[in-house]
Amino acid sequence: MGNSPSAALAYGYDLGGEGWKFREVDEYGGIDAEKVTWYDDSEDADDFITQAERHLLAAAGFTETWETRVGDGFFKRESAAKERLGVTFERYSYGEDPMYVLAAKTISVGDDQALVIGKQDVAPDLGQFLEWNRTLKAALDTLGITPEQESPSWLLCAYYS
Repeated sequence: MGNSPSAALAYGYDLGGEGWKFREVDEYGGIDAEKVTWYDDSEDADDFITQAERHLLAAAGFTETWETRVGDGFFKRESAAKERLGVTFERYSYGEDPMYVLAAKTISVGDDQALVIGKQDVAPDLGQFLEWNRTLKAALDTLGITPEQESPSWLLCAYYS
């Protein structure tokens, strides 16, 4: 993490981090490996976002990795596959213990910026909200996690970038 303050307004679910905000946790508050079988919390494992994205991509049929790539253009193919998921993960907080949001829409701003956010950005038509909600639910189902948050909401998250 750097030292420039930033913020993100995200429509989705707060998943927590050090203090997970979903039901599939063990008695110590960590991710329950028996329920969330794709997650590896060992020291040498990738971070939560990398593992979660890899799981969602594989479920959507994109299993290529940097190590298994065929030919040129891996990052372009990976980026296109991530775009098709319809969700992103946002990292927030300050310090060693990041927190995460699963989002269908994110608006970000860095330091020394003011961003005009129009009604169309945060209150699109009902059809768009329904699509975002379906996409978020599908991602949660694939990940096998149940947020404590009852439904998707707009979340304002601060972090250093």
